[in-house]
Amino acid sequence: MQAIMISNDNENYAVALKDVDENLLPEGDVTVRVAYSTLNYKDSLAITGTSPIVKKFPLVPGIDFAGTVESSAHPDFKAGDKVVLNGWGVGESHWGGLAQKARVKGDWLVPLPKAFDERQAMAIGTAGYTAMLCVLALERHGVKPGDGEVLVTGAAGGVGSVAVAVLAALGYTVAASTGRSVETDFLRQLGASEIIDRDTLSAKGKPLARERWAGAVDAVGSYTLANVCAATRYGGVVAACGLAQGFDFPATVMPFILRGVTLVGIDSVYRPKADRVEAWERLGRDLDVARLDAIMQEIPLQSVIETASAQLEGRVRGRVVVNVNS
Repeated sequence: MQAIMISNDNENYAVALKDVDENLLPEGDVTVRVAYSTLNYKDSLAITGTSPIVKKFPLVPGIDFAGTVESSAHPDFKAGDKVVLNGWGVGESHWGGLAQKARVKGDWLVPLPKAFDERQAMAIGTAGYTAMLCVLALERHGVKPGDGEVLVTGAAGGVGSVAVAVLAALGYTVAASTGRSVETDFLRQLGASEIIDRDTLSAKGKPLARERWAGAVDAVGSYTLANVCAATRYGGVVAACGLAQGFDFPATVMPFILRGVTLVGIDSVYRPKADRVEAWERLGRDLDVARLDAIMQEIPLQSVIETASAQLEGRVRGRVVVNVNS
């Protein structure tokens, strides 16, 4: 099989597209013929060696994949089943989806919703699944359409673009923050009613700002997240799921103790299976499949390495879907 392989021999970090013996696949009770994978921000960090994402070598990156079960010793799956995987340390400590086959624990898999084919599922991927977890968090904490504007930061990225599309489809008034003015039309097509320059949020701000947001989905972290919380309305909710600007949180307690703001952390890697199934089922209902082509680009496996660098440089819009068999 063909696979992107990361090695680190004698501290010589290297990545290449290779022919790999299938017998080297790691332990697991389900083997999947991968149809499509994705290139997430975390995958690009791993491929470029920019951040210590990879925990063991050699390793196939790719935290997502969708495909067909080839063989299974797990009671929930049989040969021929369509499945999707997100997270669980795959692509970090367990061989991932940027290969033509994968072997994993069946407990990590979710049945592919009938609303999507494998390509569409990977146009959603971990980014879209995470975005849906954020939307569910806003709903569970009482943020409703009509309550006021909901802000999405990093809106032109993978998480942000799906969050904008889903929130708009549900009837929320969505403000989209981005540093790429060329994406204005793209974000308005997804349903954003206002575009905000990220520079207005990315520098140190006041402990409390004018109340504006009924809720927010933040994929950026750092000063941006602090400023979003500072401008969230009384009783509002912020779902935090990313750190594109940084992992620090230079904020004060003021929004939380004076305005009752709720900050909800969203983990997608080790989320319980029931939450995963719910998120994918809701995506099947609430995400307009017709919008997926607008938020994705497809590349072959051989283009993954060069695209990873472009993604870290902010030159990639939305979702990158990888056809592992082309």
